[in-house]
Amino acid sequence: MKNFEELCLDPRLLRAVTEMGFEQASPIQEKSIPIAMEGRDMIGQAQTGTGKTAAFGIPMLQRVDSHNKKLQAIVLCPTRELAIQSADEIRKLAKFMHGIKVLPVYGGQEISKQIRSLKGGVQVVIGTPGRVIDHINRHTLKLDQVGTVVLDEADEMLNMGFREDIETVLNRLPEVRQTLLFSATMPKPILEIARRYLHQPEMVKVVKKELTVPKIDQFYYEVNPRKKSEVLSRLLDMYDPRLSLVFCNTKKKVDELVEDLKGRGYFAAGLHGDMKQSQRDRVMNGFRNGKTEILVATDVAARGIDVDDVEAVFNYDVPQDDEYYVHRIGRTGRAGKSGKAFTLVVGREIYKLKDIQRYCKTKIRRQPIPSVADVTDIKAEKILDLAGNLIETENLGKMLDILEEHLDEKDYSSLEMAAALLMLQMGENPSETPEEEFGDTGAEPGMVRLFINIGKKQKIRIGDILGAIAGESGMEGDLVGTIDLYDNYTFVEVPREYASEVIEAMKHAKIRGKSVRLEPANRK
Repeated sequence: MKNFEELCLDPRLLRAVTEMGFEQASPIQEKSIPIAMEGRDMIGQAQTGTGKTAAFGIPMLQRVDSHNKKLQAIVLCPTRELAIQSADEIRKLAKFMHGIKVLPVYGGQEISKQIRSLKGGVQVVIGTPGRVIDHINRHTLKLDQVGTVVLDEADEMLNMGFREDIETVLNRLPEVRQTLLFSATMPKPILEIARRYLHQPEMVKVVKKELTVPKIDQFYYEVNPRKKSEVLSRLLDMYDPRLSLVFCNTKKKVDELVEDLKGRGYFAAGLHGDMKQSQRDRVMNGFRNGKTEILVATDVAARGIDVDDVEAVFNYDVPQDDEYYVHRIGRTGRAGKSGKAFTLVVGREIYKLKDIQRYCKTKIRRQPIPSVADVTDIKAEKILDLAGNLIETENLGKMLDILEEHLDEKDYSSLEMAAALLMLQMGENPSETPEEEFGDTGAEPGMVRLFINIGKKQKIRIGDILGAIAGESGMEGDLVGTIDLYDNYTFVEVPREYASEVIEAMKHAKIRGKSVRLEPANRK
């Protein structure tokens, strides 16, 4: 790979690149910058995370005249987040090119603010197609001196229905200009736009093998579709990531999963295209500052998310496109850190996962679904590891004195005290043994009798109750005890060690389309 010094950059740009910490050009930068600096049209095939913003930003800025306050370059992006992120990076590149102003324009922000900024003189505009057209129609964007236009993530813009808007902008621009097109994939509509609007473009492509992410441990779990949220919860509890991203394929699924996670006590928020910009801002701010620990998003909404401390990515749905898998898991393991990626696979989706493995040239390892006991063991192990680190690194003299005095007074062993403190740290209720947690429910020994708020009048049968409990909790059906069906309610007995899990699993379940409530039966 070449150093940036070898690319004959403007000294001001070279200074900015050095300050940003870039030592060598990435493959897409090495191939693209010399072509674009010559003023030629170009098609670049590259994914997010390959450095393509600098690949077009550096030559674009090199062509901008800082003494001319007129608009000279436009970058079209599919989403508001990407427009803001690209504008930030290009501002950093232009840091020492005094007089160059860069402005992102997008829907959701008051257009009057953008108009005031444009009136002050802006050489580079980065925006979503719809808002750029709004400004063109209002004559707040004057296009007569635009010499460079960039289509960034062109395939995503087409997927979002922006083809007509893209062509509208391109048709309004001066015929003599440079056009740079970047896209992760090259479907037929992209090639049609290239043929129509680019003049003898040079093709630059980053080979797929450069897109793998070796520092990320990748696992998959084969799950029952009705148990996906339960498995996700166990993984979240087991690995306890500080920040995690969960990907769903649809906006509806994002909303449903967020509600489910909130109901289970997690700090979760959703991000998708139907949300207002003010909502998206609040969600992203909450995620960046750690108030939201779990961000659930669609692929398109997640474009432009750049948070370094994401410790785990969960593919709640297997991605519909092989390349989306690379984009998703690339959100973790950043800045030299390690990361983990987990994929929940249902039925025949296993074949899709095999395609993804071939594409990524990586191994995604199968893992057994963790049991409740596994989660408890892992949580205990993590706490004990932390305690071990404290023993090795801290002076515990004062704490030892307090404990010794207390143990002498109460006649407890140090092991008993350690076990009690571990239980408290894990969030267990030390005053409740399994027997005491449910009390006497009138069940057979070793069982708990549960009340369910539906019965014969709702056309419920014993098989419906048995199937729902076994299906939702994952417990073997033959472990379910006596089921007593009455007109408006039902009693069912389950093993005491499974009772909490059954109650939790049935919180969001339905039986014959009816929502149900399970609780320990009261014998009184």
